[in-house]
Amino acid sequence: MTVVPATTYETVIGLEVHVQLQTERKMFCGCRAAYADAAPNTHVCPVCMALPGVLPVINRRAVEFTVMAALALNCEIPSFSKFDRKNYPYPDLLKGYQISQYDLPLSKDGWMEIELEGQEPRRVGITRCHLEEDTARLTHRNDGTSGDGYSLIDMNRAGVPLMEIVGEPDLRSPEEAHAYLVKLQRILRYTGVSKVNLEEGNFRCDANVSLRPAGARELGAKVEVKNMNSFEAVRGALRYEIERQAQELDTGNRIPQETRGWVEPEGRTVSQRSKEEAHDYRYFPEPDLPPVTLTHEDVERIRAMLPELPDAKLHRFEQEYGLGLHEANLLTESRARADFYERAVEPARARPEQERMRCFRDAANWMLNDFARLLHVEDLDITEARISPQHLYAMIALVADGTISNTIAKSVLEEMFRTGKEPAAVVKELGLELISGSDEIAAVVDRVIQANPKPVEDYRAGKQEAIKFLVGQAMRETRGRANPASLTEILKARLEARA
Repeated sequence: MTVVPATTYETVIGLEVHVQLQTERKMFCGCRAAYADAAPNTHVCPVCMALPGVLPVINRRAVEFTVMAALALNCEIPSFSKFDRKNYPYPDLLKGYQISQYDLPLSKDGWMEIELEGQEPRRVGITRCHLEEDTARLTHRNDGTSGDGYSLIDMNRAGVPLMEIVGEPDLRSPEEAHAYLVKLQRILRYTGVSKVNLEEGNFRCDANVSLRPAGARELGAKVEVKNMNSFEAVRGALRYEIERQAQELDTGNRIPQETRGWVEPEGRTVSQRSKEEAHDYRYFPEPDLPPVTLTHEDVERIRAMLPELPDAKLHRFEQEYGLGLHEANLLTESRARADFYERAVEPARARPEQERMRCFRDAANWMLNDFARLLHVEDLDITEARISPQHLYAMIALVADGTISNTIAKSVLEEMFRTGKEPAAVVKELGLELISGSDEIAAVVDRVIQANPKPVEDYRAGKQEAIKFLVGQAMRETRGRANPASLTEILKARLEARA
């Protein structure tokens, strides 16, 4: 769908992100929260099945995780909050209402910085992070004969702690929405409150999008888009919806406030239902749960649990390790990768400054290139690799000390990755030590000179570049084991002696 709007519109986007918290138990009962590999309806009890007469109990860890995430997003933490009943009659909500938070959530008034390439960082507001319970899962099927469909319900997900992060309508393009989600996912992964994986369903996004004439202050009719299971799906759905709304407005049609679903195979959104206002949910305080009170000491205790967050770590990597912005950004993409790097370079701190900084750069280069390639081929996370940070540093030290060349180190790394063996053992087993003896290198040089008369003649005629070919031939004959400095020195001496 490609439309050039007749009127210039401003896009207004606000995202609502639902994050399953990584707690041991469900939000209001003692059932296990992990359900991905469980048989349907096995992680259930009278509370999460909404049987009559049962009473919920607040999961303290879920409250702490929500506050921790909110602090990482620069939110204010009120001393008093409460839970509410949000009433709506969906088949995946057996109680007929969801225990959520409305006017007095656990946090409010936060912000996060996003940055698009070539642009200055921009602050995006976060209305609140509040806590609620997840719904059950419906599976829709068709018997394939009569054409009649039916639905199955799995209660394992019902009651899992769910944090909702409500963003302000501060985003102005699908690209900004994409940057927001990437940054939010990174921050939440650092805190450890959730796996935040879209494919597994523990990080879900709904997008509210509207258009208004450029320069107008009043918001247009809000359309909520659901069923987006990847960052690219969010970007694609928003692009389509912006063009659709622009076309409708240009033809004089009114945009109804509604919920639409993203149909990825068709690349379009479809209407699902009219969109409710807050009063349609008939919120009222949950009578079976006490209010949540948090003292200043409670908040500071939770704040102390926060790790160093991505932005702070990125800037520190630039300053402390002398890395460029691109390298520092990639290394801090995940907390596990950043931790691996820091453990790998820790022994280098004892080296003189020039050697130390070279080790810092070399470690980054190995991690972001050869090591990353091996992980990608095997589809492994860095936490699953057989190579330890200490072994990576030991291999870098072998190169720095002249025991092996960079070329040999690539083979050593691959063997370490495959077997988990330490680099010194791999070098010894495969006989990969550098040849440094002048007699042995001189013999190789003599054979190369004899076998390549044309490059030899070119070099002696003043073409200095010809020596690179001869060095390459010698390195090839020694399978990369010749000491490059010694080899080049001996080669030059032989060539100039016979000139």
